[in-house]
Amino acid sequence: MKTIIQHSTDAQISTQITDIYHCKIKYYDTHIRFYTDQQIDLDVLRQTHSTDFNYLPTLDFSQIKLFVSDMDSTLINIECIDEIADFANIKPQVAAITERAMQGELDFKTSLIERVALLKGLDIDVLNKVYADRLRVNEGGRELVRFLKTKSIKTSVVSGGFTFFTNRLAKDLGLDHSRGCVLNIENNQLAGTVQEDIIDAHAKAEFVRELCNEYSIELNQVIVVGDGANDLEMMKIAGLSVAYHAKPSVLAQANIVISFGGLDKIIDLFDE
Repeated sequence: MKTIIQHSTDAQISTQITDIYHCKIKYYDTHIRFYTDQQIDLDVLRQTHSTDFNYLPTLDFSQIKLFVSDMDSTLINIECIDEIADFANIKPQVAAITERAMQGELDFKTSLIERVALLKGLDIDVLNKVYADRLRVNEGGRELVRFLKTKSIKTSVVSGGFTFFTNRLAKDLGLDHSRGCVLNIENNQLAGTVQEDIIDAHAKAEFVRELCNEYSIELNQVIVVGDGANDLEMMKIAGLSVAYHAKPSVLAQANIVISFGGLDKIIDLFDE
């Protein structure tokens, strides 16, 4: 028998589902679970009810030891490089490149170098303005991190974006680890280049492996969350992959899909 999680407590929706599929049902504080032997098309349920539904994976959640999240458009609400570009009045051009890179249409390293070059000459104070005025943790993100800490699960953020943001975000949220690309600075201005160790899809996966080695954790004890093509490699090696408001290529390959609710919907998976 399979378990389907309705990531809401809307009784009207659950009544419709039980009437159609004759499922057994159990109510929780934050979600509803259905127990069925039928194969149900979750995409139909998601689109019909504008609510997240997922099959509960056959995974021992008490053994999860590590949580790794992408940053831009996953743990936070923006693509930082696009917002930096706004201060140079070139946001549409940069955002178009970012979107194609996240869809997997462009080589990430090449596209990042191209975008960063367009930022040359901006005052570094722009970075502070983006963080303070535009960057917000996505819905449920803080609640999720607090919950994971109660389970003694290590938390981390990794990004093809910049350490100015990953490090500061990690400090603000109390994350255990962070990794990103290093912007080169000259005379308090962006030099238009990054240091060589660009965090692409392969580097993200290596970061996950590095943390597993550090803490003697198996890959099947890791949850990875992402939204773009640059996240797929680390998602594939994790015990559980979560697509958060993600691109189609990521939605198609993730174990769990969150497209309507916040990051705290991941907490539902841990209930017994």
